[in-house]
This record gives sequence, structure tokens and C-alpha cells, in this order.
Amino acid sequence: MHADLLFIGGPVFTPDGGETPDGPTAPTGRTTPDGRVTAVAVTGDRITAVGGPELRELAGPRTEVVDLAGRLLLPGFQDAHVHPVPAGLELARCDLTKAKTARETLAAVRAYADAHPEREWITGGGWSMEAFEGGTPTRELLDSVVPDRPVYLPNRDHHGAWVNSRALEIAGITRDTPDPADGRIERTASGEPAGTLQEGAMQLVGRLAPPDTAADRLAALLHAQRRLHALGVTAWQDALIGVFPGMPDPTDAYLTAARDGSLTARVVGALWWDRTRGAEQIPELVELRARSAHGRFRADSVKLMLDGVAENGTAALLDPYLDACGCATANRGTSFVDPEQLPKYVTELDALGFQCHFHALGDRAVRDALDAVEAARAANGPSDTRPHLAHLQVVHPDDVPRFAALGATANIQPLWAAHEPQMDELTIPFLGAERAGWQYPFGALLRSGARLAAGSDWPVSSPDPLQGVHVAVNRVEPGGSRPVFLPRERISLAQALTAYTAGSAYVNRLDDTGVVRPGALADLVVLDRDPFAGPPEAIAETGVALTYVGGERVYAAPDA
Repeated sequence: MHADLLFIGGPVFTPDGGETPDGPTAPTGRTTPDGRVTAVAVTGDRITAVGGPELRELAGPRTEVVDLAGRLLLPGFQDAHVHPVPAGLELARCDLTKAKTARETLAAVRAYADAHPEREWITGGGWSMEAFEGGTPTRELLDSVVPDRPVYLPNRDHHGAWVNSRALEIAGITRDTPDPADGRIERTASGEPAGTLQEGAMQLVGRLAPPDTAADRLAALLHAQRRLHALGVTAWQDALIGVFPGMPDPTDAYLTAARDGSLTARVVGALWWDRTRGAEQIPELVELRARSAHGRFRADSVKLMLDGVAENGTAALLDPYLDACGCATANRGTSFVDPEQLPKYVTELDALGFQCHFHALGDRAVRDALDAVEAARAANGPSDTRPHLAHLQVVHPDDVPRFAALGATANIQPLWAAHEPQMDELTIPFLGAERAGWQYPFGALLRSGARLAAGSDWPVSSPDPLQGVHVAVNRVEPGGSRPVFLPRERISLAQALTAYTAGSAYVNRLDDTGVVRPGALADLVVLDRDPFAGPPEAIAETGVALTYVGGERVYAAPDA
């Protein structure tokens, strides 16, 4: 039978080694050294043959033949932790992600406000903490560019928001307003609200901003999907499905797109665990799982956000943060879910077949998550629920081998594992030298036998997998001039690509994706070059030429 789609003339990367006419390829996930795998045939939505020049015989009059011309073919990238709808909404509003300095950020806010005089509120976000002293910009700065309308702008990591005086006034926030249990109002020396709201305090203002409409959410999803396909992403796990104050619930957008066929990606949703409640919400999650499934979308994971972030002192640590002088403080961060109850919740979710997707950034949160997985394993026995821990900024060395022992996947966001101002100025000094050396231990996790998946956390950082691969391999930002960040934690190009393909496919329980072998779904990406053929320092220069989902082309670069 003739193939519908035939790739010829280039190297093929498959994370599991795959098969060639001469047997299995090298276990590194690369093709054999002499490049015997140079062709892949697709019929319908599946890969039907993997081999060499002999596959040209499968070309018929209606076969689409893609000459790789030495470019690398590999499984489609999968993002194991991403927020496409908020990202799409921010792109359509006051997008501050390109601003590097305080001056550039303020100029972008002014330009957006001037261009949209009809907007009652100025919303959007994505500003960088390192652009402002201490990572906490003031309301007076915002007042200088938008004095007459409320402004609410979450920062890049979405764990803090910048507001102006008008927004504070509308929300009734004064020096007498207490901090919420799960957040903090930054204050001046005299006790007045300074203009930055951390964690749960964000919603003191955020809840008053105009809500998104269903049309807004659908447009944002489709906008984000186009961008992700252009970066070679064919599937993802949305890390927040459900009602969380200040974030749009994307469920209706996914179901609409799944039903009308405009959802071309494969998507797993992680249902939000309401951290203000306990086990009584589990029956609701079961019902949501049943209702939130159609076509290429399903929601059978549960997102448990255990802590915050290190930059604002809310990541949960085993030992206290340091102050600017290097002395221990009383702050060990915040546990958003009671660690004593967490094992019970996870055990019940696991027994019901839910995957647990943990936000665990500090070493105490990581340990709490692993303890909960261990409790579930002890109570329920082995299961295929595939729990995973995302972010993993600080991991105590004693906990590194527990990932493999418990079958918990390490879900990494590689772009964060580099020296840059937020790391060097807002994190390392407050962790101290020893703990700073435990950050993002990708190499140690692999050496211990752990499975890696990878994601971006977009819009927190770039959704480009190849940028993430570059940092995972080099531990230096693309184009950066700073020293290598913890060189022993570098991983190989094959290992990084495997995390973004087979690793994330495993987490997403999409077992017939993430590989190039006969019978697998033809979710594939063609790069514009072969990054294995160049130096590691040039990985970030690689781009995407073509993206396919189920054998259907969903992206082609202009020069592809």
C-alpha cells in the first residue's frame, strides 16, 4: 500500500531507540551512528514503516513526500506543564513579557493604556521581577503612567501582581487591611500598601477586574495553539483546569474546540485542587472528569499546588530563608495544602485513578509530595496513575533517589536552570550556598534512575522547547554570557529531547505518541537542521520547519 506521507533523506530521532531494518538503534535515543534510519512512512494517522531508502517504494501518486535534506525528524514535543489560555489572553492585552527594564515596562503600560482608552481596567501582565529593586515595583510607578484607571498586572511567574493606587482604592486596601492567610501585601516602611500583592493577596484586587468571556477564552486557546504548533508542540498538559481566583477556567474553551474540531493538539487537563477545602471536593472532581472529556481533550489529572516561589519567599523550605545579611529568618515559606492531610488526599485520588500533578518548588514541598506518593503506594499498591512533580527548584539530596523508587516523574522547566538576575539577585542570596547547589538537579535525577518530563509553564517563561533543551544541555541562557549554572547537572541533547517527547508523553498517558515506530500516532516535527550535527552552544539557533498531528500538517514555516 502507498503511504499518505513519506519522510526521506534525513536523520530520525526516537527516544526509545525504535527499530531499523538491521535491528534496534542505539539506546541513547539517537539513530544508529551511520544513519541507517532515514525514512518514515505514515498512512492515515499512524506511522506504518521506519527504515531507509527502500521506503521510497511506498510513494504513490497521492503521497506527500517530504525531503528532510539532512534535517532532523523526531516525535512532536509535548509540554507537561503549561497554561495556554492565560498566555493567549495576555498576548491580547498589556503584554509585558518583552520588557527587560523598569523603563521599558512602564513605557509598554503607557502605550497600551493610550491605545485603549475604552478599557475600564488595564490588565495583562508578564513583567520581570528583576526589572525592579527587590522584585517589588511600587504603585507610584504605575500611577505615573496610568493615574485614572485601575491597573492589575501579574508578574511573569504569576505569584505576584502589580497594582496602582486606583486599584487599591477600589479594593478598599489600606494600611489596616490584614494579609490573607495565603498571601502578603507588600508595604512601605510606614505600613501603607506599596503596590505589589503576593500569592493569595493578588485576589484582593484581581477578583474585581472584568471577567473574561467564553469568546475571549476560545480565541486565546486557538491563538496559543497556533504558537505552540509553530514551536513543534503537538500535545500538552494544561496545569490549571477549573475555578481558581484570578485565572480563567479554560474548560469551556477546550470542550468547544474539541467538539468543533478546532482543537488540533492532544490535551490533558489537570483539575485544580481547591487549597481552601479538603477531601469533600473529591466527588466534584470525579464529576468534572466525567464531564470534561471529548475528542482530543480529557481532564483526568489533579493539580495540587503545594507552595509558592523562592523569589518572594513562599516556596516551602525545610530550613529558613536567609536575610540580605546571610542570617536565618523565621520564614520557611508557605504550605498551601496541609502536609498532614496531603497523604490522605493523594491516596484517595490515586485509588480513583487520578494522576496527581504537584507544584512543588521548595525542598519541603518536594518531600511532602513524595511522602504523599509513598503513602498512596503503600495503601493502594502499584498503579499506573503516573504522579509527577513540577518545578523542583530545590531538591534535598536525600530525596533525589526517591523519584525512581516511587515511580514519580520529575517534571522539569529547564529555562529556569541558569544564571540570570532573578536567580542571582533574588534567589541565591536568600537560599545560601549549600541549598543553592541543590537547584534543578536534572543530572542527579537522571543518574538516580528517575524519569524526566519537561514543560515550559508558559506564560511564566517561553513555550519554545528548543530553548528549554538548550538550557538543559548547557545550563546557560541562549546567548547568555554568565557562568554555567551547576555544570554537573547538565544533561545530554538526547536526554533533553527525550524529556520533551517520550517523557512528557508518559506523563500525559499518551502511550502511542512520543516515539517514532510503526503503530505510533504520527505526531511528528521536522526541525530546520540537525542539532546533533552542531555544537551544544548552537542548539537554541534551531527552529521548527514542519509540525504534524496524526499525520495532518498543522504548521509549516514560510521557508519549509
